[in-house]
Amino acid sequence: MSNDPFGIDFGGTGIKGAPVDLDAGDFAGERFKISTPKPATPEAVAQVFRDLVGHFPASTSPVGVTVPAVVRHGMVSSAANIDPSWIGTDADAVFTEALGREVHVVNDADAAGLAEVEYGAARGRTGLVIVTTLGTGIGSALIHDDVLVPNSELGHLEIEGYDAESRAANSAREKEELSWEDWAERLTTYYRTVERLFSPELIVVGGGVSKSFDKFGHLIDIETEIVPAKLRNKAGIIGAALVATRAAHGA
Repeated sequence: MSNDPFGIDFGGTGIKGAPVDLDAGDFAGERFKISTPKPATPEAVAQVFRDLVGHFPASTSPVGVTVPAVVRHGMVSSAANIDPSWIGTDADAVFTEALGREVHVVNDADAAGLAEVEYGAARGRTGLVIVTTLGTGIGSALIHDDVLVPNSELGHLEIEGYDAESRAANSAREKEELSWEDWAERLTTYYRTVERLFSPELIVVGGGVSKSFDKFGHLIDIETEIVPAKLRNKAGIIGAALVATRAAHGA
């Protein structure tokens, strides 16, 4: 029987999971992926979670789940990119019952941010660290001296009359076929706003596009140090397992 906590990354197209070695900050087994059901209601997703966890050795260790939504005390209270039936759902309770294991749900960007602070690009950094994920939208995590301020949703800042992520997310770059230079101008506008509001010590850029950071990172003209994420697509699963373990131990 495995003692490793389990992390699940619930996305729009795929649901991925793996046991996590929290000492190493890495997967303790091969990641397994199942397509996201349509519609992705809590009940349908719970069945996928059962199948996913069942692919691995039996365990009673806690399970962490990332959700692309605002999460308060296990309750999902937004659904910008998931099925509306999630709103008002006690996801912790639904999934704990479905899996017969303690389950804790966390915003996806918050999970990635915690993982980057604990094991990745922001490890050992004090003060305020802001981790942003540039993808379909812009996710954000605010972590001050290793303590998460949850559900920051900085992708929805209004900048120049626009919802920030509608102009600066990686999806906007792809849709409008922006050059790296033109996109970096928009990112500069975005990050200067974040910088002015929060005065962070460090900004970490995550999301799949972070692997191309060398093409645009140096073009972002801000005063704050800005670096690419290290854990990339592992961050959500690792962060979720970390959140679940801390919650299970009352940390």
